[in-house]
Amino acid sequence: MFNLMYIFWVGSLCVFLCFPAFLMAQKKGTKNVQLKEHIMHSLDGKFDQLKQAEQAIWTYSEVGYKEKESSALLQGMLEEEGFQIEASVAGIPTAFVATYGTGKPVIGILAEYDALPGLSQDSLPIKKEVAGRLAGHGCGHNLFGVASVASGIELKKLIESKQIQGTVKVYGCPAEEGGSGKVYMVREGLFDGVDAVLHWHPSSQNSASASSSLANISAKFRFKGLASHAAGAPDKGRSALDGVEAMNNMVNMMREHIPSATRIHYIITDGGKAPNVVPDFAEVYYYVRHVDPKIVRSVFERVVNAAKGASLGTDTQVDYEIIGGVYNVLANVPLAKRMYDNLQQVGGVSYDASELAFAEQIQTSFTHEYPEINTAGTIQPFAITLNDATGGSTDVADVSWVVPTVGLAAATWVPGTPAHSWQAVAASGMNIGAKGMMVAAKTMAMMGIDLFADSDLREAARAELEKMRGPDFQYVPLLGERAPALNYRD
Repeated sequence: MFNLMYIFWVGSLCVFLCFPAFLMAQKKGTKNVQLKEHIMHSLDGKFDQLKQAEQAIWTYSEVGYKEKESSALLQGMLEEEGFQIEASVAGIPTAFVATYGTGKPVIGILAEYDALPGLSQDSLPIKKEVAGRLAGHGCGHNLFGVASVASGIELKKLIESKQIQGTVKVYGCPAEEGGSGKVYMVREGLFDGVDAVLHWHPSSQNSASASSSLANISAKFRFKGLASHAAGAPDKGRSALDGVEAMNNMVNMMREHIPSATRIHYIITDGGKAPNVVPDFAEVYYYVRHVDPKIVRSVFERVVNAAKGASLGTDTQVDYEIIGGVYNVLANVPLAKRMYDNLQQVGGVSYDASELAFAEQIQTSFTHEYPEINTAGTIQPFAITLNDATGGSTDVADVSWVVPTVGLAAATWVPGTPAHSWQAVAASGMNIGAKGMMVAAKTMAMMGIDLFADSDLREAARAELEKMRGPDFQYVPLLGERAPALNYRD
């Protein structure tokens, strides 16, 4: 009997002591739910305004480091809401950091806005270039930048009304497409003291999984020779193009003897001007990729040696310039799981009759298998693929090695649409893209509420980062100490 009474009184005491904490947690959870519902409603009311902004950037279609008007538009939106703008950061005229609030925690949001060269396309379900436009948003960065700014503004309003406490930073990140803009921002220390970073990317499906990307080093190899008449005096010439071709042959033979998951691709950007002139200058642009940054460094050194050998064998000179270099994304499972929960709450994209007709017509242009159109309204199952060697590269990766980072993908394109395609440009310029943008803006803002409110989540994310990158990690950018390659698109 004594034991039973003792257990009863101890249990009662525990309930008495723990009940206030339980009530506080319940109250906190209820408040967060209400804040999230408020944000979704608020963003719904701004659809037309946000669509107008992303359509302006879609029309600008400015390539990496040339995004003058796009960057100014986003800065203007943030400045109008009371953010403090630090422009031209890290030596990049189109990069910026916009800050609102004080103290901890500090939550960052990444915004991109560069277009891709050679992808001029109208917002139609048939291939049609826009006269006078040389680039297009084949990765949907017009949507990316506006959604990120919109979510940052929503969090700012909650700080302003004292619903949450801390600081929100929106990072204007130029030249993601091969220019490694964020790497310079990381190297400059602009993410020091940030507790977590949010980002997203346009896609043909909705997902928020823990996945990686490919590390990448890109470089331009420039060969110099001697010009001469190709028929009258070929012996007097030394062909720079021969140097490029010899290098390419050696690299292609090397493919057999490198890790099989490695990706190497190149284009000849300058091979001469006339067949009857031995070219005294030629240039080839290389990418080397692998999920492991150490392997990328090693393989790239062998590519450099191939260039040196080609130079020696063709009696030409060669030098090279590293244009960009990014790590692989360091996935953060605790953050990815929470982002997935928020994405499920928001849901996917539904098409009206005109959008459905657009989607059906554009799918007829696909030469590959593609999912049903209704998958734009579903959320892909959560998955953990930390060593996936498929897909592309992104400078978000370098941010993820210094700050706990999490992202999502939203269906801004018709299901089955590949990135960097005219079909992606077309969808990014009409309502299908804008609706997916809203999914991303809502999900990121809701995730931001969780990060501001949940210290346990922030601590778990930091612990995951420390575990994933290993002890004694020191960040050393793959592009070295070079200045931003502001003219890499020239």
